[in-house]
Amino acid sequence: MSTAVSDQTPTRKLLLTTKIPVRWGDMDFYGHVNNTIYFRYFEQARVEWLEAYGYVVSPQSESGAVIINASCTFMIPVNYPATVVVRLYAGEPGRSSVMTWYELGVEGDDRVFAEGAAKVVWMDPRTGKSVPIPDELRAKVS
Repeated sequence: MSTAVSDQTPTRKLLLTTKIPVRWGDMDFYGHVNNTIYFRYFEQARVEWLEAYGYVVSPQSESGAVIINASCTFMIPVNYPATVVVRLYAGEPGRSSVMTWYELGVEGDDRVFAEGAAKVVWMDPRTGKSVPIPDELRAKVS
């Protein structure tokens, strides 16, 4: 009997690379970037990605993206001063959601300092219910 394991890694497409300066206030008591700030860096990349594709990130929008879960694996501490480099990847979109992944590095260093993920759901803010991802966005992600 064969016990071969199939590759379970989902297909990812690089959609955005952005650079964000580390601020002095991003650090915690231990002198490295606080773990909560990594989620802010991922959020900033997500907003830049959607805006680059022509979507307004605003509570007044008829529909928009929210995340229903988020995770981060911290591998190497980031210290001030630095500029982080965030790469945003996306998987194949479903009806109303798309999985996103993040690699966080530091400018001038090829190592990955943290990896993250977030499931993005397109929703109608008036009803709080999911709606189909716009066709234009689906085409750019696929």
